[in-house]
Amino acid sequence: MAHTDDGRKPVLSRSSYSETVRISEILRKETVGGALLLVAAVAALIWANSPASDSYFALRDFSFGPESLHLNLSVGAWAADGLLAIFFFLAGLELKREMVAGDLRRFSKAIVPVAAAFGGVALPAIIYAVINLSSGAEALRGWAIPTATDIAFAVAVLAVISTHLPSALRLFLLTLAVVDDLIAITIIAFFYTSDLAPMFLGLAIIPLGLFTLLVQKRVRSWYLLIPLAVITWGLVHASGVHATVAGVLLGFTVPVLRADKNLRPNAGPGLAEHFEHRWRPFSSGVAVPVFAFFSAGVAVGGWDGITSAWTDTITLGIIVGLFVGKTIGVLGSTWIVTKTTHATLDKSFKWIDVMGISMLAGVGFTVSLLVAKLSFDPGSLATDHAKVGILTGSLVSALLATVVLKARDRRYRKIREEETRDADQSGKPDVWESGGGTP
Repeated sequence: MAHTDDGRKPVLSRSSYSETVRISEILRKETVGGALLLVAAVAALIWANSPASDSYFALRDFSFGPESLHLNLSVGAWAADGLLAIFFFLAGLELKREMVAGDLRRFSKAIVPVAAAFGGVALPAIIYAVINLSSGAEALRGWAIPTATDIAFAVAVLAVISTHLPSALRLFLLTLAVVDDLIAITIIAFFYTSDLAPMFLGLAIIPLGLFTLLVQKRVRSWYLLIPLAVITWGLVHASGVHATVAGVLLGFTVPVLRADKNLRPNAGPGLAEHFEHRWRPFSSGVAVPVFAFFSAGVAVGGWDGITSAWTDTITLGIIVGLFVGKTIGVLGSTWIVTKTTHATLDKSFKWIDVMGISMLAGVGFTVSLLVAKLSFDPGSLATDHAKVGILTGSLVSALLATVVLKARDRRYRKIREEETRDADQSGKPDVWESGGGTP
């Protein structure tokens, strides 16, 4: 990593060109997914508060599936437990990719987004708990709801406001969100698992092991891998551990680096990238929007219902946690790291830029809705108020992040122009040819 004139390491410096291109491709796909996510959420809210609201809840709560396999689930549960496992499979792929071949493999690059992610999880949880200390044990079960960052929703906000956010800030946001997803699935596995059935969990090791063996040998045959993945998912679900954990475990088994016929690893894209290209469009375009559609619908009961929800400590804890907790947690952790590791912000940025990204990290939707579903009884007032809190907190975070980031857009435009200038028509921007990125 390059150093400043006084020998300090720059934080949020430009990454390698290949990494920048890869991140740009991912975020372009997430932009489309984020737009569909917004449409699905709005459609659910309109339907749930229309004269035909009974049909929405009847569809969401309609159950089907084999009871003997513990899979007689409602449509909403199939979306949360089944479709969302694909989202977490991709999260597992992305996290492993970052750890093996991305910025998380280098401590100097990983420390900032990792610390920011942990700060952005811890402080919202603390704020929620403090606000709900006198509200009883049931309310406190929602402590993890405001800890999640929704990258698709956040990127959709960036697309709507047409900001020219530089690659370093985009990479920071994505890496933070990936680590955030890992923390979220860990929280779900350890704190939201009830009635554990060790036998089913042990049996899940068999198909997971076979899946691992095949992918390590670079087998891509869907008729072998998909059945093993589904069986793993089903057994994890039957064990009492939330089924989305199976998605992350399956993602972790997939090799990142390419290998030759003797299975000797060479640097370059591997099976993980192949699966990512195949499954991300389905996750962003179908799985997550369908989950959002069946999870975001809440009958608010008009203005009186909204104001009633806003006075509930559950709702307040989520709103304050998402906006205040995420902003201070991410920004404060980043500041502490720079002050304790003899580092400094890259000269291209100011702390107001980190604040804007920190506010954007408060856009929590997909995982927050999932945790709300796990925290409270389905159809309860607490669940409905939690959804109001998630929607309100995410909206407040998005709006205030928009104000901050748009105010800096002139500076961002100059940086983006520098990052895309290719005077010699070589196909690679001049700034990377001159050593402006991390090798």
